[in-house]
Amino acid sequence: MSALLQVKDVTKVYKNQSSPALDHVSFDVEQGEFLGIMGASGSGKTTLLNVLSTIDTPTSGHIVMGETHIEKLDQGQAADFRKNNLGFIFQEYFLLDSLTVRENIAVPMTLLHKPAKEIDEKVAGLAELFGIGSQLMKYPGELSGGQRQRAAAARAMVKRPPLIFADEPTGALDSSSATELLAALAEVNRALGTTILMVTHDPYAASYADRILYFKDGRMISELRRRHAERRRFYEAIMQESACHDGNR
Repeated sequence: MSALLQVKDVTKVYKNQSSPALDHVSFDVEQGEFLGIMGASGSGKTTLLNVLSTIDTPTSGHIVMGETHIEKLDQGQAADFRKNNLGFIFQEYFLLDSLTVRENIAVPMTLLHKPAKEIDEKVAGLAELFGIGSQLMKYPGELSGGQRQRAAAARAMVKRPPLIFADEPTGALDSSSATELLAALAEVNRALGTTILMVTHDPYAASYADRILYFKDGRMISELRRRHAERRRFYEAIMQESACHDGNR
């Protein structure tokens, strides 16, 4: 695999804070990877997501995707970059209640003025992958929380962005709905080669990733790779690693 995103010596310092929110962070995100970012509250996870997704800018360092140095983009360029290259899954669904599930999923492609046939094909394909193919003509209020989150995930992926950012995507879900979403994300990652960067505090959610980066006090302190381990064994390894870090607080 080749690097899709390169993070090089990134530091973020906010005014009136005694220590940096991010402190000389470096790593690559490989093409087609499912990467998890873990750490306690205040570890730098949210700041990292913000600077990688062009919502914020680093104080120093470089963030490179393809030929684009993200940290050099102005506000207009950053907005275009997000629209063309990134998808977002949040803890909240942010679906439009007045639109059907199909229309909600189609919104990003509709805004890009894609042909109706292409929109229909991609919406239908992703709906099947996310297990909501039979729900497309319903409205968000008629769905369960898990179904709404899967619809939101399909919407994030419908334009086939090179990179998906998932920010605590299971935070508002019960365990069964969380499992359905995570299994669907893993399947889309395998079937479509979609690169996913997921921020989570939950070891169970992280166990669906290929690799975990642990953050503490703005620094990346360790890395854990799944390799060919079964998900259950990877979960156990994540729990052990997390316990080790908790014990070092």
